[in-house]
Amino acid sequence: MKDTLKVGDVHTFTFRVTDAKTVPNLYPESPDFQSMPAVFATGFMVGLMEWACIDALKPHLDDGEGSLGIGINVSHLAATPPGMVVTVTVTCSKADGKRASWQVSARDEVDLIGEGTHDRAIVRWDRFMPKVAEKAAQTAR
Repeated sequence: MKDTLKVGDVHTFTFRVTDAKTVPNLYPESPDFQSMPAVFATGFMVGLMEWACIDALKPHLDDGEGSLGIGINVSHLAATPPGMVVTVTVTCSKADGKRASWQVSARDEVDLIGEGTHDRAIVRWDRFMPKVAEKAAQTAR
């Protein structure tokens, strides 16, 4: 990773919640999820927070690098119906070349809906993917 990411850097990311990102769509196989209200799912909110951090990191990565989520600690504070725009704000709290940590918050058009922390590891895909392939091959035996 380049040394351009600095503690205190702030990035915002927006997303309009669709029906596809509501609780019943999180695990369509689950009758329990199917019976819940059609509001923005916590699992999708977490993914959106990760996406915002990925987007924030892009200009700071070297060619062939990416990042993987390695830790998340967030609270989901308020329901968001489909159609509302969610704005995620991420603030870098640590950047050391192999790891980036973030304070994350998400707001819909009315409320703060989630907040917490997220950590990402910086990886070289050409080193990471062979390990994944090796692991997958172990289950094929």
